[in-house]
Amino acid sequence: MRLRETALCLTVAALDTQPTMSALPSIPSKRYFTIGEVGELCGVKPHVLRYWEQEFEQLKPIKRRGNRRYYQHHEVEMVRRIRELLYEHGYTISGARNQLQHKQPSTAQAEDWPGLHLAPMHQPNTQPATDTVGTASTLLKMPLGDGQGIVRLRQELNEIRRLLTA
Repeated sequence: MRLRETALCLTVAALDTQPTMSALPSIPSKRYFTIGEVGELCGVKPHVLRYWEQEFEQLKPIKRRGNRRYYQHHEVEMVRRIRELLYEHGYTISGARNQLQHKQPSTAQAEDWPGLHLAPMHQPNTQPATDTVGTASTLLKMPLGDGQGIVRLRQELNEIRRLLTA
């Protein structure tokens, strides 16, 4: 398999293994969570959580002996919001950061409306791509901020993988 085909297969495999928000386990009523527990609760690996701590000022876990991180309940919820913006709505890191800073509901609003959903700030491009399905230019023209972009991207990548392995 050529390098490009290998990278494509790895990308599709990574997209296929990401659990959706509805598939995540409920957050137990504990005061503190370790980085491993947060990773399992949010479907994110610990090294990604450490990176997100640098990128999102809202994530400030308590550090105790040996620099061990302890997340509180509200931080676990914030990780889930970040994950949703990045993985399900297709935001970039800076786009998700802006969304959380400018559109984040207050804690009182979030408690009053547990089903409150953060919508993308921009209008998605709904123009269909003019190229044939399965080309790289089609993938580049696909809107990813409309909530369905990742699903369409996954379908396109699966189709490309099927064509390459046939």
